[in-house]
Amino acid sequence: MEVNRLDFYIGLSLALSSSVFIGASFILKKKGLLRLASKGSTRAGEGGYAYLKEWLWWAGLISMGTGEAANFAAYTFAPATLVTPLGALSVLVSAVLSSYFLNERLNVHGKVGCLLCVLGSTVMVIHAPQEEEVASLAAMAEKLKDPGFIVYAVCVVGSSLVLIFAVAPRFGQKNVLVYILICSVIGSLSVSCVKGLGIGIKELFAGVAVLKEPLFWSLVVCLVLCVNVQISYLNKALDIFNTSLVTPIYYVFFTTAVMACSAILFKEWLKMTADKAVGTISGFLTIIIGIFLLHAFKDITFTWDALPLYLRKFSPGFSYVSLYNQHEQADEEEQEDEEIKMKLPTGGKSFHEH
Repeated sequence: MEVNRLDFYIGLSLALSSSVFIGASFILKKKGLLRLASKGSTRAGEGGYAYLKEWLWWAGLISMGTGEAANFAAYTFAPATLVTPLGALSVLVSAVLSSYFLNERLNVHGKVGCLLCVLGSTVMVIHAPQEEEVASLAAMAEKLKDPGFIVYAVCVVGSSLVLIFAVAPRFGQKNVLVYILICSVIGSLSVSCVKGLGIGIKELFAGVAVLKEPLFWSLVVCLVLCVNVQISYLNKALDIFNTSLVTPIYYVFFTTAVMACSAILFKEWLKMTADKAVGTISGFLTIIIGIFLLHAFKDITFTWDALPLYLRKFSPGFSYVSLYNQHEQADEEEQEDEEIKMKLPTGGKSFHEH
């Protein structure tokens, strides 16, 4: 039985609102920190805690909490294959708002990236898969006992332990993929835990005594452990490597891991037609390209007004004719300078050189 369409739209609305709140939270926090810096307060990067007295920073924190709560609830109603990729919209919201409120110019690459994020998200929503309905913790327990998911979970835990204890100490400081892989694969398990807890909370409001179920508390413990590992290694990655490098790579690996885990656990891909599968993958790849354009070229000064100059610069006629004329003109100017120096009575040195 497929998930109820009303639940699907509720989950979609929650995922979209989550992106808006989380994206806006970065702007509010940044505005608060900038206000403190203008007052001469000790900055957070220097160990100061003056931001705890700034209402804008608290507004950002509340906005972040609201967004995360909405995201948590979205997993209860909609497929993880839909909710997780839509998290890219928080990057879009943050980029757009920063151009208006923080005077951070959004270049042509950034605007095209924003457009691609919206386009990719729309395509994913249209072709989103439908999960089999899991209405109770008992049904969730049956899903978790599936041999395919057990093999996946064992592989995730085993590979994570190898990365944490063998690979990270040697290569973690040099290769950005080490910490990101740990965050991503562990994150896929945390999303499954969130999905199970959401089902349990829905049952709790319906009057079912889920607090007596061992599975409910097992999911809570597993979620706490997974989130702690995620936060720890994501902070290590952000501390060592550039944010513009970490953010898009983490998004791609985390979303891919979540989609794989969801496909194994809920098997929504088995009921998808070929066009819906292609549409979902295409939308995801479009979002990846949009995120890449937003981050990789954000420091390049490039505007629509400069576009004709770039096109003319790289046109075939320009490369053979104009560049030749420029080199010829430069050679003539250099030759004229040499002739003037030879005519000077000071042995080829100008007055200023003396």
